[in-house]
Amino acid sequence: MGHSIHYRTDVGEWGKFSEFLERVAYGIGYDIEINRDTLMVDPHHPLVEPLVIKKKGVGFAKTNLIEPHHSIYLLIIHSVSFFGSVELWED
Repeated sequence: MGHSIHYRTDVGEWGKFSEFLERVAYGIGYDIEINRDTLMVDPHHPLVEPLVIKKKGVGFAKTNLIEPHHSIYLLIIHSVSFFGSVELWED
């Protein structure tokens, strides 16, 4: 039992988004791995799953409402809207 963030993304400006998120991730001390169509942000917390964002697709990450990671994930996911479109819901 925990809390998850679910999202659907369509990132039109993938290169710019990846560069932006790389800067943010390093700034807050998260690791980031960028591939052609996906990127993964890892806060290295045992109760928080890494955040995997696809260029176009759906995803989810269990955060268990652990702060500040939960709020940071929300901000990261919402930032997709500057580079494309995103839908977000939680359970």
